[in-house]
Amino acid sequence: MLLFLARRLLQMVFVMFGISVITFLIFFATPGSDPAARIAGRNASPETVIAVRKDFGLDRPLPVQYGLLMKRLFITGDLNSFVNRGEKVVPQIIEATPITLSLVVGAAIVWVAGGLLVGTLAAATRGTIVDTLLMILALIGVSMPVYWFGEVLNLLTLKTWHDTWAFSWVPALGYKPLTEDPFGWFKTMIIPWFSLAVLYIGIYGRVLRANLVEAYQEDFIRTARAKGLGPARVMIRHALRTSLIPFVTMFGLDFGALIGGTALLTEVVFGLNGIGRLTYLALLTLDLPMILANVIYASFFVVAANALVDVVYALLDPRVRSAA
Repeated sequence: MLLFLARRLLQMVFVMFGISVITFLIFFATPGSDPAARIAGRNASPETVIAVRKDFGLDRPLPVQYGLLMKRLFITGDLNSFVNRGEKVVPQIIEATPITLSLVVGAAIVWVAGGLLVGTLAAATRGTIVDTLLMILALIGVSMPVYWFGEVLNLLTLKTWHDTWAFSWVPALGYKPLTEDPFGWFKTMIIPWFSLAVLYIGIYGRVLRANLVEAYQEDFIRTARAKGLGPARVMIRHALRTSLIPFVTMFGLDFGALIGGTALLTEVVFGLNGIGRLTYLALLTLDLPMILANVIYASFFVVAANALVDVVYALLDPRVRSAA
């Protein structure tokens, strides 16, 4: 198992290096793109562009430029924004990261628990009215856009029903740090968690149900039943464990992408200034250092989530461990 983990860690390092190089080349070495001209401004004179290029080290060879950027990003932490002069990139990402982590981790707990509940209950009651109702609710959850559902929740909890006992506790939009006010943090995040999780509960519940129904047709399930095992034990110890592999695959991809910034719509709707919103603002202004840092940040979580998925695979199925 240790060798398996060491291989995955080494693969992560190589993948992250490749992503950083490709991202750097796209933004700083694409023919026709001149970061110095972007920094200097639209009507800058050639002399000004040359001075900016020299000041930011953009007149040096590409490997040197790459090394300087990585040094300023990971070692010294003094990489500056090209658009907002004097503002450092790393502190802004550090400030935004806990907000996105709070949103995505909390929502992930909700959607994993909800997806497991919906999927297993629907499979256990297959063909009954309970199964039908659960699949209808799951389809409704999948069909609702996240931003629309979030706005509806805001309308109901902060305006229409805010004066009632059910939602009078809901605070104004924004974020409260966990370290300063844990209970206030929880109250602030619970509605965004539910808003983001509903879509994934529907998707994961439907996928898990389909996998469980397929697993119940396998010979090992019939063997377990023939040995006299109860329905609950057959479900949890045999069918569910096999069916969780596609579930885990989806979770790794979705979790990594959401932490990387795809939770942007939820952040905007609930006034959360996380990584998604930071990346969006950087793209609007073509702030290349901020975009580069956010891409590397996002890729790290995607790669780390997929490495974690591989580890979970190895725990669920020892054959994966031996094959690696």
